[in-house]
Amino acid sequence: MSTLKPKPKPKHRPFCFSVKGHVKMLRLDIINSAIAAIFMIIISVLSLLPETTTFIVLGGVFGLLVAVCCIADGVLMYRKLLFNPSGPYQKRTIHDKI
Repeated sequence: MSTLKPKPKPKHRPFCFSVKGHVKMLRLDIINSAIAAIFMIIISVLSLLPETTTFIVLGGVFGLLVAVCCIADGVLMYRKLLFNPSGPYQKRTIHDKI
């Protein structure tokens, strides 16, 4: 009588620890940065239109600065995805070593 050993179950890897999870999260972060930048530009411009005091001008300038930082953040994440689109752990093939 032979005994059959059950196959070991593969380890369950949560979505956020997989390579595809990191790439999808970076894509969502790019979209989030773009939406935040658009929102901050609209709010900053609208805050500068009515009566302007020193604090309103400072708030509008700070909002525009935050919008520029959001755009820069999205661009840097996009470049990171272009540099290595498959994620941080890319399998190398025989042709890549040559």
